[in-house]
Amino acid sequence: MQHFPATRSQNSPDVGAFYDKATGSWQYVASDPATGQAAIIDPVLNFDPAAGATWTACADEILSYVAEKGLEVAWVLDTHPHADHFSAAHYLAQKLGARQGIGQRVLEVQRIWADLYAQDDLQNRPDYWDRLFDDGDSIALGELQVRVILSTGHTLASVSYLVGDAVFAHDTLMMPESGSARADFPGGSTEELWHTIRTILDLSVETRVFIGHDYGEAPACMAAVAEHRATNKHVKDGITKSEFIETREARDATLGLPDRMLHALQVNLRGGRLPEADAQGRAVLRVPLNRFTPKG
Repeated sequence: MQHFPATRSQNSPDVGAFYDKATGSWQYVASDPATGQAAIIDPVLNFDPAAGATWTACADEILSYVAEKGLEVAWVLDTHPHADHFSAAHYLAQKLGARQGIGQRVLEVQRIWADLYAQDDLQNRPDYWDRLFDDGDSIALGELQVRVILSTGHTLASVSYLVGDAVFAHDTLMMPESGSARADFPGGSTEELWHTIRTILDLSVETRVFIGHDYGEAPACMAAVAEHRATNKHVKDGITKSEFIETREARDATLGLPDRMLHALQVNLRGGRLPEADAQGRAVLRVPLNRFTPKG
């Protein structure tokens, strides 16, 4: 776990960052120093795709941190329906009595994947969350405000959460030396990702940008807007939109699907709920056949 204390700004959260090595994922607890009210962002439910087994080690580490710090978790938030890991949002919301939220365009992603999974009851299910956010919505976090920023490109449903001087920018930016995240999933758009990233980089230069993934030997999760604008290999100042699109699309053309993707989305489009078991206690995941072309 890494800790990023509130800055000297009067509008600054404490941030606890938790890393899941198996998926290269960062998970966050953002809290108001004045009141101890907190939001958990993008928590991971552990999953072994070879064994088809789930467990809660990552989420339980977050629970221990919350208890140790005496935090009151008001919200468990996902930035988008993740393709590379299972969400632990439902598990944590149940444990903590918190509310769940995600961007409202998740309903469009449900429609896409209901077809891919041949599972019509996966769509039109806003009831999996307590609130679906529109661009510009805000929620209170103690004396802080969480502002929702529509952040499409990686997925059509992606949002970022701006909490004072911290923005949780999920799978948009990577660390500056790695550039940006992919935009080739169903509903993704390289052009929209460019506009999303520029919106983030138009925030105050002191804004702390917390990312969704790092796959390096010494994983990191935060760099300020100023650092991205000066050194990010894909989007630093001076790189044009057309140059970014060309670079990003060339890179995406080499990438295969994440190894958990076809398992994960049917869970994450249920807000982190596993498929319901039948009368004999048997639960199964589906895999679409011949709907994607191998690459990489």
